[in-house]
Amino acid sequence: MNAETTPLIFQTAALSHQGRVRSHNEDNYATLPELGLWVVADGMGGHEAGDIASAIIVQEMSSLGVAVTAADQRARFMERLHRAHQRIRAHAAEHELDTVGTTVAALLVFGAELSCAWAGDSRIYLLRKGELTAMTRDHSEVATLLAEGAITAEEARSSPRRNVITRAVGIGNDPRPEMVTGVARPGDRFLICSDGLTEHLTDEELGILLDSGHDAQHTAEQLIGLTLERGAKDNVTVLVIDAAAGGEDPGEGG
Repeated sequence: MNAETTPLIFQTAALSHQGRVRSHNEDNYATLPELGLWVVADGMGGHEAGDIASAIIVQEMSSLGVAVTAADQRARFMERLHRAHQRIRAHAAEHELDTVGTTVAALLVFGAELSCAWAGDSRIYLLRKGELTAMTRDHSEVATLLAEGAITAEEARSSPRRNVITRAVGIGNDPRPEMVTGVARPGDRFLICSDGLTEHLTDEELGILLDSGHDAQHTAEQLIGLTLERGAKDNVTVLVIDAAAGGEDPGEGG
């Protein structure tokens, strides 16, 4: 049995904090390893709006059900994402709210086939054999400018418009998520996070913390703790997911 067919089991740690500045938490998340699904949603629109938008994502995804193929899993995900989109738009219209929406970053695993789907600037990372790879690309103004070479990475980090996103669920006629696929392997470690984490920690720092040898729970606590130490200007949510071959302990060796 090769790495692409090895059945995987997962150990997940999930933590969310309102941060040092915000009065409430507009982030929501779902960890559903039995369905091969992990989701982070970062709402926008203020109290009774952004938190409701991100909660709608979690509600819809919780009904995903057991897929029969990876393609079926992706189709089920997209159906629920579009349903969430319409529910969020209906909520905004009913309460006469201008901007209500949410980012989404979702990891789906069927067998060993993985899919990453996202809209906005919540992110998914993969740590494999000590190397950290960003599986997502921010849908934001500064990410677009950075890709075009119009600004530097340092300018992007300090830009006053770094939080202006260009895609979100609940905004516009269609959520327009982006998706990439690949193969999950035993020993992989995934991080799904809202931008409250990446506003304060660089990719280099994330790589060091994720590869520190600690288990998923301790690593998640470290990530949140360091963000709080640095001021935590936004809500912050992290999911750390460790993959192991069936029959192994995902926590062995961190």
